[in-house]
Amino acid sequence: MSGSQLSHLIAMINQIAANNAWRDDSEEAAASVATHVRKFWARPMKEQLLGYLEEGGSGLSELSRQALDKLRQ
Repeated sequence: MSGSQLSHLIAMINQIAANNAWRDDSEEAAASVATHVRKFWARPMKEQLLGYLEEGGSGLSELSRQALDKLRQ
C-alpha cells in the first residue's frame, strides 16, 4: 500500500473517531470505532493500520489508537 493510501486510511479512521468522540466514555467510543472498522473495512486496510500503529502510529488520534488496540484483541 502506498504512502498516500496509508494517509487516506489514517484520515478515515481519525474521522470515524472524531464522529464518536461525543460519547462520555472513551472505552465505549473506542469500541464503536473498532466495531465499525471490523465490520466494514477490508482485512488489508486493518492490517496496514495495525502495522502502522506498531511502528509508532504518528498522526493517529488517541481514540483511533484505542480502537486499533481493541481490534488486536
